[in-house]
Amino acid sequence: MATTTRNGGTNGAANKGNKFANAGAAAGGFVGALGGSFVPPVNVTVNNNKNGARGGGRSHAESLLPAPEFTSPAQVRNYCNTLRAAAVTLSIEVAMGAEILKGVLAAVPDPDGRAFGSRVRAAKVARKMQRSADALRDAAKNAAACYAVFQQEYEEEIQRVRHRARKPQQPVMNWAQQ
Repeated sequence: MATTTRNGGTNGAANKGNKFANAGAAAGGFVGALGGSFVPPVNVTVNNNKNGARGGGRSHAESLLPAPEFTSPAQVRNYCNTLRAAAVTLSIEVAMGAEILKGVLAAVPDPDGRAFGSRVRAAKVARKMQRSADALRDAAKNAAACYAVFQQEYEEEIQRVRHRARKPQQPVMNWAQQ
């Protein structure tokens, strides 16, 4: 008994053109399932508030980070923490993408018919994407290190303002209340 496909034909010689149509999905599903065993699933949520403060012309990459206004230590900390979090998230996403890309490309047959030729070609391509993931991971480390160095270099100024801000309040005499 022959089974019919979506286009009305039967599985066999007439359907050889679509032989690799779902290979990418199958490999991606396999690599995704394999990757899920050692990489936690991550959902990226970006709040894109397009208020007209900057004319509404912010690029996509700029919308992931707060405005680079460094008028207080809190703003420096917020910027570095946001950059670190975004870089970690993107690093994980790109690393997963590199593994999926390698799995999908490994399913494409080698034109010269070499043994493991498709895997070698896929690894060469995916290696560049993996380097991008590594660079994003390094960016996250450097963002955290940036704030640590900021605290070390400007410790005196930060402490001076902290001591002034925490001056104990003396009770105020209310002469009107008798």
